[in-house]
Amino acid sequence: MPAANGDKTANPTRERTLRAAEALFLEHGFDGTSLRMITAKAKVNLAAVNYHFGGKEGLFQAMLARRLDLMNEERVRLLDEYEAAAGGAPLSCERILAAMFIPALALARDARRGGKDFLKLLGRAYVDPSPVLRSFLSERYAPMVVRFKDAFVRSLPDIEKHELSWRLHFMLGALSYTLAGADAWKLIAQLNPVETENDVLLLRRLTPFLIAGLKAPLPDLGAPGLLETLHAPRGASRARADTSRPETARAASSISKAA
Repeated sequence: MPAANGDKTANPTRERTLRAAEALFLEHGFDGTSLRMITAKAKVNLAAVNYHFGGKEGLFQAMLARRLDLMNEERVRLLDEYEAAAGGAPLSCERILAAMFIPALALARDARRGGKDFLKLLGRAYVDPSPVLRSFLSERYAPMVVRFKDAFVRSLPDIEKHELSWRLHFMLGALSYTLAGADAWKLIAQLNPVETENDVLLLRRLTPFLIAGLKAPLPDLGAPGLLETLHAPRGASRARADTSRPETARAASSISKAA
């Protein structure tokens, strides 16, 4: 299978095929996009797809790699730069997230490398359920993920690594879902019709939310909580809820004394 890289886009047939795959992927995802749909949109034949990419899997890997490779290289470079400037001190969560966001925004400003749809492509890639894409992304970008996780471990020394892994998983999920969906972009357009850099505004709103989740107090996993309430008998749950009210508590106390 040909290597998934972005060095051979000078060929017009190859470039049209990559652009068609990208547009259809944003709309339908990996499993929902067939080679027939791609060849029809790109106006190429199946033999050309197989020649340039070795099939659908190679095509999608090439499509993602040409957009994401540069971004993730820039992320690691920026993180290295921030850590060198810190002189060995841990970076703040805000600084680490900046190393993640700034390269993504830079590519979103570059029409040659994705333009305005780049962030949506980034989010779609990480929320797509296809095992093929998940395996490709996890293997290809594992070193980058490890670098950022290590930076967060140093930034948040009071949170054990297992718990931090969960929080980073939730953080990336929130980021990917927000970038991939159209609702957030529509909301910003409605609230700020003259805002020309919606992606910056979106990430500015999202960043405090992500940091609050990363720094939240450790949960007491053994304490009664939501699941116990949901599985309790309806009457018992209601009774516990009612006794939390001051007036109900006073009435319960009076009944107890009377008894």
